[in-house]
Amino acid sequence: MAKRIREKSEKIKANKDTRPYASVRYVRLSPTKAKIVIDTVRGKSYDDAVAILSNMPHDAAAILLKVVKSAGANAENNKGLNVHDMYLAEVILGQGPTRVNKVYFRGRAHGADRIVTRTSHIKVVLDVKE
Repeated sequence: MAKRIREKSEKIKANKDTRPYASVRYVRLSPTKAKIVIDTVRGKSYDDAVAILSNMPHDAAAILLKVVKSAGANAENNKGLNVHDMYLAEVILGQGPTRVNKVYFRGRAHGADRIVTRTSHIKVVLDVKE
């Protein structure tokens, strides 16, 4: 039994992705709004992505900028890589849990609708340019 567990853990370690990354979860930001910003920087170099995000007026740009800078810091400090030679290999956006407020309502015709607060998970993976 222990041998099987050891083999499985060795197999997981062999297939583990070693690229530097950073992630943020449960951000109070709609995934559809974040997708607009993420699509503009996906595949860009690190320096270009930081420049684009620092000049965008969207709220999602400020959040994504923090995640990109965190991934760059992880690359420098944990992996010993040069950030200026890296690009955003993957920017993964996932939908988080949706919070439905049962107390707050928005007035509509013939009654009211509940206010729904959407959240999202963002992961940025950097890779070296070849």
